[in-house]
Amino acid sequence: MLTKRIIPCLDIKNGRTVKGVNFKGLRDAGDPVELAKRYANMGADELVFLDISATLEERNTTLDMVLKVAEQINIPFTVGGGISSVADVDRLLKSGADKISINSSAIKQPALINELSNTFGNQCITVAIDAKEINGEWIVHLAGGHIPSKLNLFEWAKEVERRGAGEILFTSMNNDGTKLGFANKALGQLSSTLNIPIIASGGAGTIQHFIDSFKKGKADAALAASVFHFNEITIPALKKELQNNGIPVRL
Repeated sequence: MLTKRIIPCLDIKNGRTVKGVNFKGLRDAGDPVELAKRYANMGADELVFLDISATLEERNTTLDMVLKVAEQINIPFTVGGGISSVADVDRLLKSGADKISINSSAIKQPALINELSNTFGNQCITVAIDAKEINGEWIVHLAGGHIPSKLNLFEWAKEVERRGAGEILFTSMNNDGTKLGFANKALGQLSSTLNIPIIASGGAGTIQHFIDSFKKGKADAALAASVFHFNEITIPALKKELQNNGIPVRL
């Protein structure tokens, strides 16, 4: 049986890790390289780094940070933010990233997913989907959650898989930063209709929320930020409790 993954997420702005609620009200959470090193030592399975202002500021992800992180950790890490071409991905992978995450660029040019998957292999292509439930429908957003699209979450997720994405990072904007739990109903629907791994994101506040994301949401991995950044939940304690609840994890 495949083990479930625990993934700390570091949202980066101006070289610092930040965290907000519902994608707003950002506060400082520390140095990304130091946090990465700490999480790797604590037993995180992977890390995700998202340069959250890169797309809005129309620039590439900072390669310097990627190089520094690669020197410090020995677990896979995914980098996203401002990636819009094969050349961007090539630079990031050569700088030490194991996977890349695209979001806005995939919405604007869906064929980019095919191109990246064909060039580098789908195992290193993650498509992040930020979606918000509005009047009962899950609407995909771009530019760090700032701009609504006309895409439906579930239809877009199917297209993303069809085009060659290796996994999907689904963030519920409604749940993000609230610490009230993941969007398990939407997660369950995604997991039941797709054949690629789904990473749950948005809403972690307690260990029970992680348990629910795997049991109710059928997620393959759970991603969180503030509960790890501010030491509200430790990764060893979380994994031990997951194991006690019959959820396979790497200890």
